[in-house]
Amino acid sequence: MNIVVLAGGISTERDVSLSSGTMIYRALKKNGHSAVLLDVYFGIEETLESPEMIFREEREWDAGFVGVAEQNPDIQEIKARRKSDIDGFFGPNIIRICQAADIVFLALHGESGENGKLQAAFDLLGIKYTGTDYLSSALAMDKKLSKELFGIYGVPTPDAVYPKKGEQPEVVFPVVVKTSLGGSSVGVYLVFNEIEYKKALNEAYQFEGEVIVEQYIKGREFSVGVIGKTPLPIIEIAPIQGFYDYKNKYQAGSTIETCPADLSEEKMLEMQEYAVRAFEALRLSSYARMDFMMDEAGSLFCLEANTLPGMTPTSLLPQEALALGYSFEDLCEWILEVSIQKYEE
Repeated sequence: MNIVVLAGGISTERDVSLSSGTMIYRALKKNGHSAVLLDVYFGIEETLESPEMIFREEREWDAGFVGVAEQNPDIQEIKARRKSDIDGFFGPNIIRICQAADIVFLALHGESGENGKLQAAFDLLGIKYTGTDYLSSALAMDKKLSKELFGIYGVPTPDAVYPKKGEQPEVVFPVVVKTSLGGSSVGVYLVFNEIEYKKALNEAYQFEGEVIVEQYIKGREFSVGVIGKTPLPIIEIAPIQGFYDYKNKYQAGSTIETCPADLSEEKMLEMQEYAVRAFEALRLSSYARMDFMMDEAGSLFCLEANTLPGMTPTSLLPQEALALGYSFEDLCEWILEVSIQKYEE
């Protein structure tokens, strides 16, 4: 197939996206597809007489794409590097090339990649893409809405309040302060006292006008991928230092990850059932990954759903698939298969 792997963008998860895109692009090439890797924001400046011809070019599309730095990127600096005077999210020739593809493999993460806007635009333009649709993307991206739906569908989730900019509700420490629309643990703060609380709120409000102050769950952290409606083996995440923040997610050696997780069969099945229930609560299709905490008493709490989970060298979903015997290349084919199915239903 002719496939565009779309990565980059201008979210705080830009570096993660570029790393995911590079891995996916290489896997698709290895699988025999005619794939191109494009940065959705920068596009291709050159004049294209026929966008279909780009899939026949002998070009190393991953040349110059780098790994994930310890800190999330400076978005204003990224925007300043754009040569084109085109306004908006899509860079030069992106739409034309995507329309010429059989399907677009979305390797975007964070705002504008996972919040449903791109999916809605592609739906209107008749462009097929991997992953869930625009509505479910928007529901999952908004953690406040996600938590409300989890409550309706019987998926346990930590208690929370939702202050608006300038507000500082009284809480019992420790708590987790986080943005409602962020990802990759950007804008997430674990706070233990009033001074840390005030600082965390001030920083979180720099990202969004309404944030989440959530009950802190002390215990073990897990993740469960769902492809189609099949739950994958559970992976446990244990950072060597601190919590599972941006650095610990993407720097090799920062976290101990165990898959399958060391859980009783009863607890494993319970968590997988909640993962599928969360998948259904958010109207998800194709694939996603749900994050969980288990407290010291063994109670489970679903934190959120990720509709375009990372596909970097340290990402969780590929490790879960590998536990089932699926290589990274196999996983990419599986994602293509379930994504194409949504257009046939």
